[in-house]
Amino acid sequence: MVEEKKTAWPIEAVMLPASMVLVQAFTMGALLLSKLALNVGMEPFVLLAYRNLIGAIIVAPFAFYFEREMARKVNPKVWGWISINALFGIVLAMGLHYYGLRATNAAYSVNFLNLIPVVTFVIAVVLRVEKLAVRTWSCKMKLMGTAICVGGTMVVSLYKGEQLHLWPTHLLKHHAAAAAPAAAAHHGMTIGTLYLCGSCLAYAFWFIVQARVAKVFPCKYFSTMLACASGTVQALLIGAVIHRDNPSAWLLTWDLQLVTVVYSGVFNTGVTFCLISWAIARRGPIYPSMFNSLALMATTVLDSLLLGTAVSVGSLLGAVLIVVGLYAFLWGKGKEMMQHQQQQSAATATSVDHRSNGSTTNNGDECV
Repeated sequence: MVEEKKTAWPIEAVMLPASMVLVQAFTMGALLLSKLALNVGMEPFVLLAYRNLIGAIIVAPFAFYFEREMARKVNPKVWGWISINALFGIVLAMGLHYYGLRATNAAYSVNFLNLIPVVTFVIAVVLRVEKLAVRTWSCKMKLMGTAICVGGTMVVSLYKGEQLHLWPTHLLKHHAAAAAPAAAAHHGMTIGTLYLCGSCLAYAFWFIVQARVAKVFPCKYFSTMLACASGTVQALLIGAVIHRDNPSAWLLTWDLQLVTVVYSGVFNTGVTFCLISWAIARRGPIYPSMFNSLALMATTVLDSLLLGTAVSVGSLLGAVLIVVGLYAFLWGKGKEMMQHQQQQSAATATSVDHRSNGSTTNNGDECV
């Protein structure tokens, strides 16, 4: 057993960060495809319902093959936590993000993904899930990182500056031209920013709830399938109310909208949810969002290159501040976790020593 653990640990140490990089690649692709689909008239809750339905279908075979015995353990308590998980992680987080993405652009919206670990930390402190030790360096770095991230967000939101056209042209001319009327109709940076802030809050609550779900029902495939199914039902109900006068909004044809739905459902819902659930169970609720800056840089470049989105000086400056603040926060969080692990190891070693001393004394008495 010891040899198996020694072998498994290096594999996990490589696979965990690799899986989170893969999540960011899926997120980047979904952002760009979703922006195109929303620009040509697709409704956010229609996209949300279909992508989660596909996600549930994709994950179902894995759930019933690897974790079919867990079906008996789905009780009202488990279903309640999974429904809350779907409400925050699918309906609110993704739904608000789509509305914000439609009103702004992919490069702008991805900035708010980097705020999720900081917002998660703040909410965890407010809810007393996490305690503040203000005198320690790790806590000071987390607070400083939080302040820098907030400052970066304010720069991104309030300061534009000169527009930088990084490329002489963009590659997706046809889709951009077709999307121009819809994009103009939905354009609104202020309301888009509010939607994205709401999405950021919902994501933060989702990470906290997801940590609880991992304890109540530790099955990454089955919990993902149930969350996708619950999210589909909730999105269908909300979408039915919003689009009750426009049933044609639910029609899909063989075009960009179908590609977006399938890609988002398979990769950005099914695969991503499984990987994030696994990462949270192994490293805690902060770990997955540590990699969000990768999507920030790649999406900014591709949004400009493919869609011709102008990048402002304010956006670049704010993005740099957000990344600096994020990694200051994560440095502090890493130090704090390391100290906690050292304390646990010391406590375990002390307990083992006491047991060893006790057994030695007993053996001596028996010999006497």
